[in-house]
Amino acid sequence: MTLTGPTSHAFVSQRLRLHYADWGNAGAPPLLLVHGGRDHCRSWDWVAERLRDRWHVIAPDLRGHGDSQWSPDGTYDNAGFVYDLAQLVHQLDAGPVTIVSHSLGGNVSLRYTGLYPETVTKLVAIEGLGPSPKVLAERAQTPFADRWRKWIADKRAAAGRLPKRYATFEDALARMQAENAYLTDEQARHLTIHGMNRNEDGTWSWKFDNHLNVWPFTDVPQAEIEQLWQAITCPTLLLYGADSWASNPEKDGRIAHFRNARVVEFENAGHWLHHDQFERFMGELEGFL
Repeated sequence: MTLTGPTSHAFVSQRLRLHYADWGNAGAPPLLLVHGGRDHCRSWDWVAERLRDRWHVIAPDLRGHGDSQWSPDGTYDNAGFVYDLAQLVHQLDAGPVTIVSHSLGGNVSLRYTGLYPETVTKLVAIEGLGPSPKVLAERAQTPFADRWRKWIADKRAAAGRLPKRYATFEDALARMQAENAYLTDEQARHLTIHGMNRNEDGTWSWKFDNHLNVWPFTDVPQAEIEQLWQAITCPTLLLYGADSWASNPEKDGRIAHFRNARVVEFENAGHWLHHDQFERFMGELEGFL
Protein backbone atom coordinates (compact mmCIF):
# COMPACT_ATOMS: atom_id res chain seq x y z
CA MET A 1 0.00 0.00 0.00
CA THR A 2 1.26 3.49 -0.85
CA LEU A 3 0.47 6.22 1.65
CA THR A 4 -0.72 9.43 -0.02
CA GLY A 5 -0.53 11.64 3.05
CA PRO A 6 1.63 12.06 6.15
CA THR A 7 1.56 10.06 9.36
CA SER A 8 0.82 11.79 12.69
CA HIS A 9 3.27 11.74 15.58
CA ALA A 10 3.77 13.52 18.87
CA PHE A 11 6.56 14.72 21.13
CA VAL A 12 6.59 16.34 24.57
CA SER A 13 7.79 19.88 25.25
CA GLN A 14 7.29 21.70 28.56
CA ARG A 15 4.75 19.01 29.49
CA LEU A 16 2.70 19.70 26.35
CA ARG A 17 1.93 16.98 23.83
CA LEU A 18 2.76 18.52 20.48
CA HIS A 19 1.83 17.07 17.10
CA TYR A 20 3.78 16.84 13.87
CA ALA A 21 3.11 15.38 10.44
CA ASP A 22 5.82 13.16 8.99
CA TRP A 23 5.86 12.67 5.22
CA GLY A 24 8.24 9.69 5.30
CA ASN A 25 11.49 9.12 3.38
CA ALA A 26 13.44 8.90 6.63
CA GLY A 27 16.78 8.33 4.90
CA ALA A 28 16.63 11.69 3.11
CA PRO A 29 17.86 15.04 4.50
CA PRO A 30 15.43 16.46 7.10
CA LEU A 31 13.29 19.45 6.10
CA LEU A 32 11.07 21.21 8.65
CA LEU A 33 8.01 23.17 7.53
CA VAL A 34 6.96 25.60 10.29
CA HIS A 35 3.57 27.30 9.92
CA GLY A 36 2.41 30.74 11.04
CA GLY A 37 0.03 32.04 13.69
CA ARG A 38 -3.50 30.58 13.88
CA ASP A 39 -2.53 28.17 11.11
CA HIS A 40 -1.68 24.46 11.14
CA CYS A 41 0.87 22.01 9.78
CA ARG A 42 -1.37 20.75 6.97
CA SER A 43 -1.24 24.16 5.29
CA TRP A 44 2.11 22.95 3.93
CA ASP A 45 0.67 19.88 2.19
CA TRP A 46 1.18 21.19 -1.34
CA VAL A 47 4.81 22.01 -0.57
CA ALA A 48 5.39 18.67 1.17
CA GLU A 49 3.98 16.70 -1.75
CA ARG A 50 6.44 18.39 -4.11
CA LEU A 51 9.47 17.77 -1.89
CA ARG A 52 8.79 14.43 -0.19
CA ASP A 53 10.67 12.40 -2.83
CA ARG A 54 13.95 14.22 -2.07
CA TRP A 55 13.53 15.25 1.57
CA HIS A 56 12.34 13.83 4.88
CA VAL A 57 9.60 16.40 5.41
CA ILE A 58 8.37 17.08 8.94
CA ALA A 59 5.70 19.69 9.67
CA PRO A 60 4.97 20.49 13.33
CA ASP A 61 1.83 22.05 14.79
CA LEU A 62 3.00 24.84 17.08
CA ARG A 63 1.63 24.79 20.64
CA GLY A 64 -1.94 26.08 20.69
CA HIS A 65 -2.37 25.25 17.01
CA GLY A 66 -3.67 22.35 14.94
CA ASP A 67 -3.57 19.06 16.81
CA SER A 68 -1.06 20.21 19.44
CA GLN A 69 -2.14 20.91 23.01
CA TRP A 70 -2.96 24.42 24.21
CA SER A 71 -0.82 26.13 26.85
CA PRO A 72 -2.69 25.67 30.17
CA ASP A 73 -2.29 29.33 31.14
CA GLY A 74 -3.03 30.65 27.65
CA THR A 75 0.40 32.28 27.40
CA TYR A 76 2.22 32.07 24.07
CA ASP A 77 5.58 33.79 24.08
CA ASN A 78 8.36 33.34 21.57
CA ALA A 79 10.62 31.68 24.14
CA GLY A 80 8.15 28.79 24.42
CA PHE A 81 7.82 28.39 20.66
CA VAL A 82 11.61 28.42 20.22
CA TYR A 83 11.98 25.82 22.96
CA ASP A 84 9.43 23.60 21.20
CA LEU A 85 11.34 23.80 17.92
CA ALA A 86 14.61 23.02 19.71
CA GLN A 87 12.94 20.04 21.38
CA LEU A 88 11.61 18.72 18.09
CA VAL A 89 15.06 18.79 16.49
CA HIS A 90 16.63 17.33 19.63
CA GLN A 91 14.12 14.51 20.15
CA LEU A 92 14.17 13.48 16.51
CA ASP A 93 17.98 13.66 16.52
CA ALA A 94 17.39 15.36 13.19
CA GLY A 95 20.09 18.03 12.95
CA PRO A 96 21.37 19.59 10.89
CA VAL A 97 18.04 20.50 9.29
CA THR A 98 16.73 22.73 6.55
CA ILE A 99 13.82 24.96 7.61
CA VAL A 100 11.05 26.56 5.57
CA SER A 101 8.82 28.80 7.68
CA HIS A 102 6.02 31.36 7.58
CA SER A 103 5.17 34.41 9.70
CA LEU A 104 5.21 33.41 13.40
CA GLY A 105 6.97 30.21 12.38
CA GLY A 106 9.55 32.30 10.56
CA ASN A 107 10.11 34.48 13.62
CA VAL A 108 10.63 31.37 15.74
CA SER A 109 12.87 29.68 13.17
CA LEU A 110 15.09 32.75 12.75
CA ARG A 111 15.63 32.96 16.51
CA TYR A 112 16.31 29.24 16.79
CA THR A 113 18.82 29.40 13.94
CA GLY A 114 20.59 32.34 15.57
CA LEU A 115 20.85 30.37 18.81
CA TYR A 116 22.02 27.14 17.15
CA PRO A 117 23.50 28.12 13.77
CA GLU A 118 25.34 24.82 13.43
CA THR A 119 22.05 22.89 13.37
CA VAL A 120 20.52 24.61 10.31
CA THR A 121 21.80 24.08 6.78
CA LYS A 122 19.48 26.49 4.95
CA LEU A 123 16.64 28.71 6.11
CA VAL A 124 13.61 30.16 4.34
CA ALA A 125 11.41 32.65 6.20
CA ILE A 126 8.23 33.99 4.61
CA GLU A 127 7.50 37.36 6.25
CA GLY A 128 9.06 36.17 9.50
CA LEU A 129 10.96 39.17 10.87
CA GLY A 130 8.10 40.42 13.01
CA PRO A 131 7.03 44.07 13.44
CA SER A 132 8.80 46.62 11.25
CA PRO A 133 11.03 49.34 12.74
CA LYS A 134 8.19 51.80 12.15
CA VAL A 135 5.67 49.69 14.04
CA LEU A 136 8.12 49.14 16.91
CA ALA A 137 8.74 52.88 17.16
CA GLU A 138 5.02 53.59 17.24
CA ARG A 139 4.48 50.91 19.88
CA ALA A 140 7.21 52.43 22.04
CA GLN A 141 5.22 55.67 22.21
CA THR A 142 2.73 53.93 24.50
CA PRO A 143 4.03 53.81 28.09
CA PHE A 144 5.11 50.35 29.21
CA ALA A 145 2.63 50.26 32.10
CA ASP A 146 -0.23 51.08 29.72
CA ARG A 147 0.78 48.20 27.45
CA TRP A 148 0.93 45.88 30.43
CA ARG A 149 -2.50 46.95 31.67
CA LYS A 150 -3.97 46.48 28.18
CA TRP A 151 -2.52 42.97 28.05
CA ILE A 152 -4.19 42.13 31.37
CA ALA A 153 -7.52 43.48 30.12
CA ASP A 154 -7.22 41.60 26.83
CA LYS A 155 -6.32 38.35 28.58
CA ARG A 156 -9.27 38.71 30.90
CA ALA A 157 -11.56 39.29 27.92
CA ALA A 158 -10.11 36.28 26.08
CA ALA A 159 -10.76 34.09 29.12
CA GLY A 160 -14.43 34.97 28.87
CA ARG A 161 -14.76 34.12 25.18
CA LEU A 162 -15.74 30.69 23.93
CA PRO A 163 -14.37 29.44 20.61
CA LYS A 164 -16.54 30.73 17.78
CA ARG A 165 -18.96 28.13 16.46
CA TYR A 166 -20.04 27.98 12.83
CA ALA A 167 -23.39 26.38 12.10
CA THR A 168 -22.11 24.69 8.95
CA PHE A 169 -18.79 23.83 7.37
CA GLU A 170 -19.69 26.11 4.48
CA ASP A 171 -19.95 29.07 6.89
CA ALA A 172 -16.42 28.38 8.11
CA LEU A 173 -15.19 27.95 4.55
CA ALA A 174 -16.62 31.34 3.64
CA ARG A 175 -14.66 32.85 6.55
CA MET A 176 -11.45 31.27 5.28
CA GLN A 177 -12.08 32.62 1.77
CA ALA A 178 -12.82 36.09 3.14
CA GLU A 179 -9.50 36.07 5.00
CA ASN A 180 -7.47 35.59 1.81
CA ALA A 181 -9.04 36.42 -1.54
CA TYR A 182 -6.07 34.89 -3.43
CA LEU A 183 -6.93 31.34 -2.29
CA THR A 184 -8.39 28.94 -4.83
CA ASP A 185 -11.53 27.05 -3.82
CA GLU A 186 -9.44 23.88 -3.45
CA GLN A 187 -6.89 25.60 -1.20
CA ALA A 188 -9.55 27.20 0.99
CA ARG A 189 -11.42 23.92 1.44
CA HIS A 190 -8.24 22.01 2.33
CA LEU A 191 -7.11 24.61 4.85
CA THR A 192 -10.56 24.69 6.45
CA ILE A 193 -10.91 20.90 6.65
CA HIS A 194 -7.61 20.53 8.50
CA GLY A 195 -8.03 23.70 10.55
CA MET A 196 -11.31 22.81 12.27
CA ASN A 197 -12.89 20.41 14.73
CA ARG A 198 -16.53 19.37 14.71
CA ASN A 199 -18.23 20.02 18.04
CA GLU A 200 -20.57 17.59 19.75
CA ASP A 201 -23.61 19.65 18.75
CA GLY A 202 -22.64 19.50 15.08
CA THR A 203 -21.17 23.00 14.81
CA TRP A 204 -17.59 23.72 13.72
CA SER A 205 -14.76 25.59 15.49
CA TRP A 206 -11.18 26.46 14.59
CA LYS A 207 -8.55 24.33 16.30
CA PHE A 208 -6.31 27.19 17.50
CA ASP A 209 -6.52 28.61 21.02
CA ASN A 210 -8.39 31.93 21.33
CA HIS A 211 -5.60 33.20 23.59
CA LEU A 212 -3.30 33.32 20.56
CA ASN A 213 -5.11 36.54 19.68
CA VAL A 214 -3.49 38.20 22.72
CA TRP A 215 0.22 38.55 22.06
CA PRO A 216 2.65 39.11 24.97
CA PHE A 217 3.14 42.77 25.85
CA THR A 218 6.91 42.35 26.04
CA ASP A 219 9.59 40.50 24.08
CA VAL A 220 13.33 40.08 23.85
CA PRO A 221 14.90 43.52 23.23
CA GLN A 222 15.11 44.28 19.51
CA ALA A 223 18.89 44.70 19.68
CA GLU A 224 19.19 41.15 21.04
CA ILE A 225 16.95 39.80 18.25
CA GLU A 226 19.15 41.56 15.70
CA GLN A 227 22.20 39.90 17.25
CA LEU A 228 20.52 36.53 16.75
CA TRP A 229 19.93 37.38 13.09
CA GLN A 230 23.61 38.33 12.78
CA ALA A 231 24.60 34.97 14.26
CA ILE A 232 22.89 33.01 11.46
CA THR A 233 25.57 31.48 9.24
CA CYS A 234 23.55 29.43 6.76
CA PRO A 235 22.18 30.75 3.43
CA THR A 236 18.88 32.50 4.19
CA LEU A 237 15.99 33.36 1.88
CA LEU A 238 13.52 36.03 3.04
CA LEU A 239 10.28 36.17 1.03
CA TYR A 240 7.69 38.98 0.99
CA GLY A 241 4.35 39.61 -0.71
CA ALA A 242 4.01 43.00 -2.41
CA ASP A 243 0.37 43.25 -1.22
CA SER A 244 1.07 42.22 2.37
CA TRP A 245 1.03 44.37 5.49
CA ALA A 246 4.52 43.10 6.31
CA SER A 247 7.52 45.40 5.76
CA ASN A 248 10.19 44.36 3.25
CA PRO A 249 13.58 44.23 5.07
CA GLU A 250 15.42 45.53 2.00
CA LYS A 251 13.33 48.69 2.20
CA ASP A 252 13.31 49.16 5.99
CA GLY A 253 16.98 48.35 6.60
CA ARG A 254 16.70 45.10 8.53
CA ILE A 255 18.53 43.13 5.84
CA ALA A 256 21.75 44.75 7.16
CA HIS A 257 21.55 42.43 10.19
CA PHE A 258 22.03 39.29 8.06
CA ARG A 259 25.33 37.88 6.84
CA ASN A 260 24.07 35.74 3.98
CA ALA A 261 20.46 36.56 3.14
CA ARG A 262 18.56 37.34 -0.04
CA VAL A 263 15.13 39.01 -0.25
CA VAL A 264 12.57 38.21 -2.95
CA GLU A 265 9.28 40.10 -3.26
CA PHE A 266 6.27 38.48 -4.94
CA GLU A 267 3.83 40.61 -6.92
CA ASN A 268 0.11 39.82 -6.66
CA ALA A 269 0.67 38.11 -3.33
CA GLY A 270 -0.12 38.90 0.27
CA HIS A 271 1.03 37.50 3.59
CA TRP A 272 0.40 33.88 2.52
CA LEU A 273 2.47 34.18 -0.66
CA HIS A 274 3.23 30.44 -0.66
CA HIS A 275 -0.48 29.92 -1.30
CA ASP A 276 -1.08 33.04 -3.39
CA GLN A 277 1.73 32.39 -5.91
CA PHE A 278 2.41 28.70 -5.33
CA GLU A 279 4.23 27.85 -8.56
CA ARG A 280 6.51 30.87 -8.34
CA PHE A 281 7.13 30.14 -4.68
CA MET A 282 8.10 26.54 -5.46
CA GLY A 283 10.42 27.74 -8.22
CA GLU A 284 12.24 30.07 -5.81
CA LEU A 285 12.26 27.46 -3.04
CA GLU A 286 13.55 24.57 -5.12
CA GLY A 287 16.21 26.75 -6.73
CA PHE A 288 17.37 27.84 -3.27
CA LEU A 289 17.35 24.33 -1.82
